[in-house]
Amino acid sequence: MEYLDFELPIKELEDQLEKCELIGQESNVDVTNTCKQIEKKLEETKKKIYKNLTAWQRVQLSRHPNRPYTLEYITNLTDGTFLELFGDRNFKDDKAMIGGLGKIGGQSFMLIGQQKGINTKMRQYRNFGMANPEGYRKALRLMKMAEKFGVPVITFIDTPGAYPGMEAEERGQGEAIARNIFEMSRLQVPVICIIIGEGASGGALGIGVGDRVFMLENTWYSVISPESCSSILWKSWDFKEKAAEALKLTSTDMKKQKLVDDVIPEPLGGAHYDKETTFKTVKEYILKSFNELKDLSTTELVAKRMDKYSKMGEYKE
Repeated sequence: MEYLDFELPIKELEDQLEKCELIGQESNVDVTNTCKQIEKKLEETKKKIYKNLTAWQRVQLSRHPNRPYTLEYITNLTDGTFLELFGDRNFKDDKAMIGGLGKIGGQSFMLIGQQKGINTKMRQYRNFGMANPEGYRKALRLMKMAEKFGVPVITFIDTPGAYPGMEAEERGQGEAIARNIFEMSRLQVPVICIIIGEGASGGALGIGVGDRVFMLENTWYSVISPESCSSILWKSWDFKEKAAEALKLTSTDMKKQKLVDDVIPEPLGGAHYDKETTFKTVKEYILKSFNELKDLSTTELVAKRMDKYSKMGEYKE
């Protein structure tokens, strides 16, 4: 397990507990009470830290290297039924955007999401989860296929942003994202979007328009990352913590502003501490949402979705 800077007190106690248990195994000394005291203190420290996280600390947790990524969610949710589909039928297959068919609870879904790598080599292969225009066009192709066959769509959002390279702009990055937003707003099948890590800017919105939009507890969703915001406003990354607070990018903030429908709770310490529980909770939210949407007519479904997004940004003086 890798630890973030604010998690170091937890690491120290876990190391102490490990040494205590080792002493008990290698000698005749009874260390049961000592170990119990350390365990108690460890649990109290975890609760104290994780129940009082700042916005920046949640950003850090959303990027934790042990956190499950899209493919891990899909593999566990579909129990081996996932069939990956490739290419945008125009330019090439984008490895940063994955998609395909799979069954969850006996119901077929089209599953789409950004994929980050689990090590340096895979991160380069996946372009760090930053999709090119062909990735968004691939996602749209799969959504339209799902619409044709009446299959509901689930998207998993985890990206630091759409790829900003010159070649991406030359191939129409802005148009590809805008097209996806337009088409998703009127897609005639249920669409469920889940932010499982980073939800940065248009890169997230490109697969983020749905009837239900959920955020995992320790994720963020914003037009800009705290580091980029800090560099623009203060010409330095040193104010990223201040920027994170000002951006109101946490799941709690987004729910309060009615920009997402609900927050999916995570195990204490984050999704990576107990992946099985996280997958189970996400599955429950997916099936509950689908059951609420499946009986709506296509006219009702699209009208409710359009109405939901039309109300965003309204305020009264």
